Amino acid sequence: MTALFESREMADRASEKLKVYAQPQRLMILSFLAGGESTVSDIDNATGIGQPALSQQLAALRRAEIVKTRRDGKQIWYELADDTARLCVKTMEVILKDEPDKQLLEAVIPNAGVAKRTSASAGTAGFAKIL
Repeated sequence: MTALFESREMADRASEKLKVYAQPQRLMILSFLAGGESTVSDIDNATGIGQPALSQQLAALRRAEIVKTRRDGKQIWYELADDTARLCVKTMEVILKDEPDKQLLEAVIPNAGVAKRTSASAGTAGFAKIL
């Protein structure tokens, strides 16, 4: 896996994707849809966003291919487009809690709770000259 610092193209793509997520109403919609497929009415009732703004935000999420739709008669159903979208939303929910989930942090960042010593953090003894 290529790290973001190794590829400007990848960093640009990530930045553009994050811009779609960086809107409060969209995050509310995505969080609700992480629970499963829903109608516009269901999303509106759960989030209280209101029809005009909700339609605008759902359109932006469709264009970004983060949500997909299915028509059943006159009803349109929305759901997250894929597991990557679900992972992104759920990860944001976990890391933005007051107390991030330690098991998740440990799974993503081994030794997450262990402080690393560097020469800058070694303290006075790290650079003191003994006379």
